Formats: sequence, C-alpha cells, structure tokens
Amino acid sequence: MVLKTKSKESCIQTIKGNKIRWIDLQFTDIDSRFHHVTVPARTVNDSFFDEGIGKLDGSSIKGLKPIFDSDMVLKPVISSFSILPWYDGDDKTARFICTIFDNGHRYPHDTRFIAEKSENHATELGYTKTYWGPELEFFVFNKLSLEPSPQIALTSGALYGVSIKSDEAPWNDSDPYWFNKTREGYYVAPPADTLVDYRNRVSRIIEDSFDIEIEAHHHEVAAAGQCEINIKYDTLTTQADNVVTIKYVSRIVANSMNKIVTYMPKPIFGDNASGMHIHQSLWKDDKNIFYDPKDAYSQISQECRYYIGGLMSHASALCAFTNPTTNSYRRLIPGYEAPIFIAWSKGNRSANIRIPRYVKNSEVATRIEYRTPDPSANIYLAEASILMAGLDGIKHKIEPPMNIDEDIYKIDVDKRKKLNIMELPKSLRESIESLDSDNEFLKPVFDNSFINFYKEIKIKEDIENSIRPTPYEFYQYMDI
Repeated sequence: MVLKTKSKESCIQTIKGNKIRWIDLQFTDIDSRFHHVTVPARTVNDSFFDEGIGKLDGSSIKGLKPIFDSDMVLKPVISSFSILPWYDGDDKTARFICTIFDNGHRYPHDTRFIAEKSENHATELGYTKTYWGPELEFFVFNKLSLEPSPQIALTSGALYGVSIKSDEAPWNDSDPYWFNKTREGYYVAPPADTLVDYRNRVSRIIEDSFDIEIEAHHHEVAAAGQCEINIKYDTLTTQADNVVTIKYVSRIVANSMNKIVTYMPKPIFGDNASGMHIHQSLWKDDKNIFYDPKDAYSQISQECRYYIGGLMSHASALCAFTNPTTNSYRRLIPGYEAPIFIAWSKGNRSANIRIPRYVKNSEVATRIEYRTPDPSANIYLAEASILMAGLDGIKHKIEPPMNIDEDIYKIDVDKRKKLNIMELPKSLRESIESLDSDNEFLKPVFDNSFINFYKEIKIKEDIENSIRPTPYEFYQYMDI
C-alpha cells in the first residue's frame, strides 16, 4: 500500500486504519549500512514527529559518537512512511527513515543531513531542483562462504578463501547453462538469465509498497548473477532515500528466496564489477540549465561544461566518497568497462563523464552521467560531494579539457599526456590523500570534523586490508 499524501495526520490515520502494530525506525551509518529499532505503533502521535525517539546509542554505530557522549535521538522523515509488505497478521509493521539529532540539533555526522545541506546549498545559489538517477548494479548469489571461518580470519589474520555458488556461474559444473561466459551476461535472456523472477519481485515491491518508479531492470555484463535496477530520476535527498530502500528490499527478497545480495563492487576476479553510474541535472524553476539546443556538440550549456570541469578537477578527491572501499579499486582497472580515466565525452563509456545521447533536443532528458561511483558508496555522501564539486566548477568557471571521442583505453601513454588525460586513484589510500589536499570545495556542507573523522576511518580500513595475507599472495610467494 502506498500513501500518496503524507502528513502527520495521514500517517497516524493510516497506522490506525490498517491496524499497524509496530513502527520500524531506519537510518544509515557512515558506510551506508542500514540500522533499525522497532517501537510500538502507539508511540506515534504529534510529539513523536516533533520530539523523536531517544533510543539511539551513538557509540555503537560506526561514524557517530564516543562512548562518553552517546545519547542520540531519531526523528522520522514523514515522506519516507511506508507499510512493509513482509509483515502481516498481528505484526503489521510500517517504517520511517529517520534523521539523527544530538542535544536538540541535527547531528553533523548524519550523512542524510549532509545530503540535505548540499541540496539546500544549491537552492541558495538559485538552483531550485537537482535531479538524480543512480543506476544500481549488484550481484545475487546462491551462497557465499569464507574459508576457514570469518572468526579465525579476523582474529589471527590467517589465510581465507571465498566460495561463491551461483546458478549462473561459468565455473559451476552442474550449470545447465555452461555456455555462459564472463563478460557476456549483458541483457542475456532466459533461461540463461535465472534472476528475472527475483528482479520482478524486488521491482514490484519497490513500486507497490514504496512508490519508487522503476524504469527498467536487467541482467548485467558479468555472467554470474549480476543485476541492474534503474529508477526514475528524483531530487537529491529523496533519491538517496530511494537507493537505501532498494538495497534494503533487494536483501529482504533475496533472503526469502535463499539467495544473498552483495553491493561489493568486485566480488569476482576476471569478470565485470558493479558500478553505480549517477545521472544528474540542475534546474532553475522549470528550466534545465544543463540544456542548450544551440550547442552543436551535445546540446549542453556553458554552465554544464563548468559543472563538468568541477567534477574533473575534483575527481580524485571525490573517489573517497564515490569509491570508498579497498575493493572499489579492484573495479577501477583497464579492460572491464570501468572508467579509469578523467575525461568527458558524449556517448563514450571509456570516459568517466558521459553525455547520454539517447534523445536529442530534449530539455528533460539532457543530463550528465558520472560513471566513477560504485554501489558500496554511501549514496548520501556520494551525491552531496558530486554536487558540491559541480557547483564549485560553476562558481570558478572551470573549463573542462577537450572532450575525447575515442576509446581511451586504446590511446597510448604519450598521446594521453598530450591530451591531458589523467587517471583516477588506484587505491583507497590515494583517494584519501587526494581528499586531504582537496576538500575546500566541500565546505560549508561537509564540516572539518566530519572530513577528518571520515579520513581516519578510511585510512584504518586501508591498513587493516593491507596487513593481511591474501590467497593470491600464497600462490605467488609460497615457494620463493
């Protein structure tokens, strides 16, 4: 059930009218993991919306508070109200996505608050709407297990391997579709596409229960269980809410079908990884300021070019938010369609910024596609940082380099230097170092305390991954 008009009163009436027993209060941590606490439906009254629920121990959530100052409050976002379809009978449950408050004020480390601030910043500059359309790619497996146990690996640093089972895996001896090949799964039809029913179910729930409009879903390039779901564009923070909701639904449905979902970008060596290409446009009232029908190259405006210049200028620092895991940089390598070069073009998927050319002379459809991000990103931080980079480009009139309309992977090093084509960071450490030297464009939306805390967390992640032996290291070095 979808509640079209959402207000305090309509939420309360719907809860009573549908005999809702429980209310799920949901929020994300700094890594975009979903958390929740459930309270009785009788809790919902006028003061519930104004005062929130003081049930959050911020010290137990990554990226929030120290143990000596940990009491925090969750306040519901009315527009996120939905009835969860997988609870019925005496345990009917509705949910709210929540914002986080500390001592009566919005908490500056709440990533949803950062997204809201970036949207408000754009409004203050005269941009009445910023539209966003992330493409979510992810893997669905039958089973994934670590060998030996994760506990042994974590406590001793011992070697561990990964066993992935998938009905579609090329390495699966019992696979009736053994003809599946790596990097040949794009738009593959049933019966080779075994996940149509799964994607149908996820998409139906997303539309029917959460009022998020699906544009398409399909099998992606990787042979073993890679999927993509596309949703209609929406405003920045609302779209970020939509993305975390889709991740949540995709996992719930997978669990009900005895499957497992991962948004880890590169779970499989030798096949394509998952990206999260983010389409975006800026609007003033009813005018798309990225659109200029007189532009001979791709019908984009000078402001759009400056916006692109901002993204290119800050691309390395942006990776700290758009590609925030060590695994992200297993994706950003040549040969697998991932954009490793900082360049822009129309229709060119080897550049990290693309002007889609499906529809010409269309103000509504004119947009840019930022191809760098992957789905491990916290979508609130990714969208907010991308917007701030683009707005910085407009503010300082950063002209992008010449557009590149050829396969950049095939351009030799000397020519790339002449064309001033730079590469994205090759590791999480590199991206954090870039953020350390290039973060002024993020202010005042990202405050210093958050940036410094974020850097500390990510440097620690990088160290923890770098100090442990991997299976391939044993293969390489065991007999030297």
